[in-house]
Amino acid sequence: MKENRLKRLYVQELKDIYSAENQMVKALPKMAKAATSADLRSGFEEHLKQTEEHVARLEQIFEALGESPKGKKCKGMEGLVAEGAEMIEEDPPSEELDAGLISAAQRVEHYEIAAYGCVCAYAKLLGEDQASSLLRKTLEEEKNTNEKLTELSTKINIEAANSEGNESHSGKSSESKAKAHRA
Repeated sequence: MKENRLKRLYVQELKDIYSAENQMVKALPKMAKAATSADLRSGFEEHLKQTEEHVARLEQIFEALGESPKGKKCKGMEGLVAEGAEMIEEDPPSEELDAGLISAAQRVEHYEIAAYGCVCAYAKLLGEDQASSLLRKTLEEEKNTNEKLTELSTKINIEAANSEGNESHSGKSSESKAKAHRA
């Protein structure tokens, strides 16, 4: 009985992560486009490729389980993505924007690290060895991404701390940038 309940929870959590990863597939190109630091932009582009692999791994796990990955919307990730989009729309100066993008990305990574840690434990308890291996690989990649963001933040946060002025990074008004974002 306990295993059935755990398996049901495991599948629901996998669906939640699947939704979260797909939301990130859509959000990462916007974050990369908004980034003014070439290193940060490159990091987002690299993580997009990795995130697409995460989606493929999850699909492999769902196929092995005989389950559909669809049917659940990750509201936690939806909120994190919305906060990041709001910051971009506010159009702060470039150094502040990049520091804020790193902050938003790290919140996402911490959310994903927690989620993958849980489903890894569930997979192990349920004897889902192949899934456990795939999930552990993704968990390690998420941890590595977080570490890379921390390294980038060292330089970018110092630049933001040393910058002055109220100019926007693009010269566009927040309203015109918001319209472009919605288009």
